[in-house]
Amino acid sequence: MNQRDQQILKIALPSIVSNITVPLLGLIDTAIVGHMGDAAYIGAVAVGSMIFSLVYWMFGFLRMGTSGMTAQARGRRDLAGVVSLLTRSLVVSSVISLSVIVLQYPLREMILWLIGPTSDVRSLAVTYFNIVVWGAPAVLGVYSLSGWLVGMQNSRIPMFVSIMQNVVNIIASLCLVYGLGMKVEGVALGTVIAQYAGLLMAMLLWYRYYRRLMCWRVSLLKEKLADWLAFFRVNRDIFLRTVFLVSVNLYFTSAGARQGAVILAVNTMLMQLYLFFSYFLDGFANAGEALGGRYWGARNMTAYHEVIRRLFVWGAAMVVLFTVTYVVGGMPFLRLLTDEPHVVEASREYVWWAYLIPLAGVAAFIWDGVFIGITATRGMLVSSMIATCIFFAGVTGLMGWMGNHGLWLSMILFLAARGGVQTYLYHRTLSINP
Repeated sequence: MNQRDQQILKIALPSIVSNITVPLLGLIDTAIVGHMGDAAYIGAVAVGSMIFSLVYWMFGFLRMGTSGMTAQARGRRDLAGVVSLLTRSLVVSSVISLSVIVLQYPLREMILWLIGPTSDVRSLAVTYFNIVVWGAPAVLGVYSLSGWLVGMQNSRIPMFVSIMQNVVNIIASLCLVYGLGMKVEGVALGTVIAQYAGLLMAMLLWYRYYRRLMCWRVSLLKEKLADWLAFFRVNRDIFLRTVFLVSVNLYFTSAGARQGAVILAVNTMLMQLYLFFSYFLDGFANAGEALGGRYWGARNMTAYHEVIRRLFVWGAAMVVLFTVTYVVGGMPFLRLLTDEPHVVEASREYVWWAYLIPLAGVAAFIWDGVFIGITATRGMLVSSMIATCIFFAGVTGLMGWMGNHGLWLSMILFLAARGGVQTYLYHRTLSINP
């Protein structure tokens, strides 16, 4: 194992553990409600979780933009810039989270209208939303801190925070649901408790290991306008790129909901396999952000290109591993999530789409990390826009005669198109010295 592999794994492995806990959080919630005796509970948590996934995903630039810019500042050994980036991100995350809480009612109603769940699922999803929305400050605060830490090539603290959040969520949810007899509201309250526990731990660990950087703090009001504009330019592209991704995922959930509670439950469980792979690959993407941004900022192009080559070698290995795992263990895994016979039986017809996810998505996930690290965010925006057009063209032409299979085929084409366009853009315009 060469030096670059060691550097990649030092960042990727803790990030993988951290990222895997994100779908694990959803898996635990799905497994808890999956044994309550009604598919509507699965659908309600799916819709409620999707609302917050969409909302928080829209503001994922707090993590991604902060990570890439911090990595480049670290590569330039600009400690004042490193501290300023964290401060900017935390200020913006605070403003956004308060806005989400203030505008929670119109936000909830708009997204529920777009998804269009059945009445039984909708009422339970509203209950879930009304509780979990109060965790917004904690979630977005952790986004900012995690992005900054990854940019500093410290993926261990985000890993510890994620593990602790999941332990707290499991214990709290099980106690509230099975100990106090709560249902969806117990799952929701357990999630909020875990979110604030994660924020507290992240702040304490930052203070323990990085308080020496406080001597570099500067007034944001005294910073150059150009620095603020650069911060918002990078985040603007990431935000708009995320709008396209959110539109795809929102339509995917909405199309499943319109086919009834059973198909919604099937798609929800299969999406857990999609999320599991994507968050696993995001560990290597995080390595691309940290190392790519560092060497790009330091103008060390030999090391930069070597990192990219090794990232794709690791990506190919992950494709083989996950494809085999899904083929062998896909259905047994789905049966662990629910014992509803109609849902299990319907899953057999669609599970093979999960087998295609690793090959279709690997390039998009790794290129995202590289593009974020070098802040080539316009390329991410363009690739997402083109892939989104392909997705909606697919569902328009395929769902009428293929049904839910047409929906899944469109999702696979969407993933492949993102990676294909990013590969083209990189080799045409970005594989040069900064």
